[in-house]
Amino acid sequence: MNDFLDAIGLVLVIEGLVYCGFPFFARRLAEEVRGTSDTVLRAGGLIAMLAGVVLIWVIRG
Repeated sequence: MNDFLDAIGLVLVIEGLVYCGFPFFARRLAEEVRGTSDTVLRAGGLIAMLAGVVLIWVIRG
């Protein structure tokens, strides 16, 4: 459970860095997402999840 909470904390830190350090980029990215199809967003999400699982597997293995 601690690992899960650590991971959530890291996600919040990274997301906060984007909004705090690069607000123009964050706003532009949000506008791009609105114009992207659901299929492309799902594929990107799936690829990101798989990359995360592989990274964790390699680090813990």
